[in-house]
Amino acid sequence: MVTLSLSAELDGIHVLLVDDEVLSRDMLAVFLGDAGAQVTVAGSAAEALGAFERTPPDVLVSDIGLPLEDGYSLLRSVRSREASCGGNVVAVSMSGYGRDPQQVRFDGHLTKPIAVPALVTMLRRLLRDRAAGPVTPNDEEGSK
Repeated sequence: MVTLSLSAELDGIHVLLVDDEVLSRDMLAVFLGDAGAQVTVAGSAAEALGAFERTPPDVLVSDIGLPLEDGYSLLRSVRSREASCGGNVVAVSMSGYGRDPQQVRFDGHLTKPIAVPALVTMLRRLLRDRAAGPVTPNDEEGSK
């Protein structure tokens, strides 16, 4: 039996997981929860936007192929928000079609089926990079 050792990898991180495939979404939610994340699930872009209204997450993980409104449209709606309302959320896309040709809109992309350790590692890296903030020329020169 394979055991994933992901305990506390995402402690205190609120993840909004959006996927219309119930089984896939529920399994990922369990694994992310096991990694310490607080997970909110949504089956559509409309449900996801409702979740943003209630509590903006730290991370958005969204399938690209959603019914009615796809993951790109969802991300455009999210990015149009003020930062205090989740507009600068770390966003990762998922797709069963291989590399996401428009992944530049997202901070990262994974191909389905999702390897949970890879997802957790990506989320930790993206959150760490976001917390570090952008590097400016003055940061590189140091104080003189």
